[in-house]
Amino acid sequence: MTRSEICAAILKIFNDQFEIVGPGLDEPLRDVYEFDSIDAIELLREIEILLGTRLTRDEKKAAMDIRTINQILDYVENIALIRAART
Repeated sequence: MTRSEICAAILKIFNDQFEIVGPGLDEPLRDVYEFDSIDAIELLREIEILLGTRLTRDEKKAAMDIRTINQILDYVENIALIRAART
């Protein structure tokens, strides 16, 4: 999965699940879009669906510091690379 494919999927999730259309990639989600902890939990579930696998506890903990779309893209891209290297 390329970064552009991940970006398209994440932006679709934000549009479909959170009704956030065209978010800035470096805007703080909490401040600009009132993205809260409940939204973050739902996003992690959507990321699991996107990756086709459950996130580990450590992977979920790593998501706690994410504040922007670009950070989400880095996060998903990194997990996808690690998973691909294991197979």
